[in-house]
Amino acid sequence: MSKQKPLKSSNLLFERVMAIMATVNLCLVFFNLTYIPWRDFYLRNLPQITRVYDPVKGIEDHRETRNYLNKVDALQDQVSQTGLTSPEAKIKLEELGRLSNEMVDGNPFAAVNKGGNFEKAKNRMRDRIGQESAKQSFNTFWSREYLSTQGWNQEINFFNRQIRPLIASNYFRRIGENGELLDNFWQIDLPFILLFGIELLGRSFYLRSRHPNFTWVNAILWRWYDLFLVLPFWRWLRVIPVTVRLHQARLLNLQPLQQQINQSILANFAEDLTEIVVVRVINQLQGSIRSGDFTRWLTQKQNASPYININNINEIEAITNILVQTVVYQVLPKVQPEIIAILRHNIATTINQVPLYRHLVPWGLGNIQAQLSEQLATQITINLYSAVTTAMKDPVGARLSSQLAQSFSKILSEEVQQKHVIAEIQSLMSDYLEELKLNYVQQLSQEDIDQIMEQTRQLKIQASVDNDNILPVKNKN
Repeated sequence: MSKQKPLKSSNLLFERVMAIMATVNLCLVFFNLTYIPWRDFYLRNLPQITRVYDPVKGIEDHRETRNYLNKVDALQDQVSQTGLTSPEAKIKLEELGRLSNEMVDGNPFAAVNKGGNFEKAKNRMRDRIGQESAKQSFNTFWSREYLSTQGWNQEINFFNRQIRPLIASNYFRRIGENGELLDNFWQIDLPFILLFGIELLGRSFYLRSRHPNFTWVNAILWRWYDLFLVLPFWRWLRVIPVTVRLHQARLLNLQPLQQQINQSILANFAEDLTEIVVVRVINQLQGSIRSGDFTRWLTQKQNASPYININNINEIEAITNILVQTVVYQVLPKVQPEIIAILRHNIATTINQVPLYRHLVPWGLGNIQAQLSEQLATQITINLYSAVTTAMKDPVGARLSSQLAQSFSKILSEEVQQKHVIAEIQSLMSDYLEELKLNYVQQLSQEDIDQIMEQTRQLKIQASVDNDNILPVKNKN
């Protein structure tokens, strides 16, 4: 789902109507899919629904269990008319005992996976009578002696509350001509399929008129998710177009969910991509080092492919000049006290090693040595710094310095070209890059991508706020 575009009021109304129709259809689909598992609930609490919808699913009363419950109703009428001890009531009790035995033996509940309900009914009857056999329990229950002793009203109420709903849950479901269980939901679904099919064709025709290069396939696939609304199978997939339509019709705001999904996907993708890119770059550097490209660049030899210079500037020399300027004019003046201290210490150490100085110390010349060392160290430092700065300002000195740099670079290049030096540099550089992969790439992959995504989202929000705060400037013509 992309960012929503502004819609005209008429278009928005149409989108909302169609979104509501799709939602109604989806609700009917889910009701149809869950009707069989939830039929017991509807039968106990909303029997009107089962009376209306059972024919849609091809559900009919099971003859055996329906006949059994009818016989119980007939017994209740007979007892209310002639009493429990009448011959007519005795005949009906014996018939119920026989039907109970047939029901236990035949288990008519198994065909529609209602065997659990029947087992529950048998267990309740066993607990009521106190016997292990389900047949004996039913036979005892439908005996005149038991009902008279325990009380007719109490026991028949127990049956109607605890046993009847379980037996009534059984049903018979017809088989269609295709060999599958009968399901006439397509008759309810067909008007919706026709409606959304006409809508899809209309949208496709409109897209083709707006984009002549579109084929019918392109136009239909433009809203691919609407295809689920016209498929007579996999109806549960209609949740996809319904969700999209509700969002597009502004009846449901899925922007936070969309952002969270995008963030999760991009976070995983960014983590893998970061690791792949970094490892690939390091591998390419290692390959260049092993193949000698790095050495040829280091020794400034021309390789097979010409070097591309984008600004006609030797960046290495320029960087070197910047560093020299910084060291001479910024760093050296600040570290001058430390340099003087080092020189003073070295001068004092040298003087102390002179044999003549050892003979002069007893005569009180030690303070002179300290002053001399201080003055010499200070003067040497000042003179060296002045010489360096003067050389950099003086054209001749600058030329000599440039010659020195060129000679140094040339000699360094010649020495580096020695085979043992090149091999050692290549080995060290390759090992260092391998250490980078092992020590830092894993840290990159474990970096908190969610935090990065949140920072990106905040930047987008801030940019949107800044754009909204920019007032339009009117023409002053």
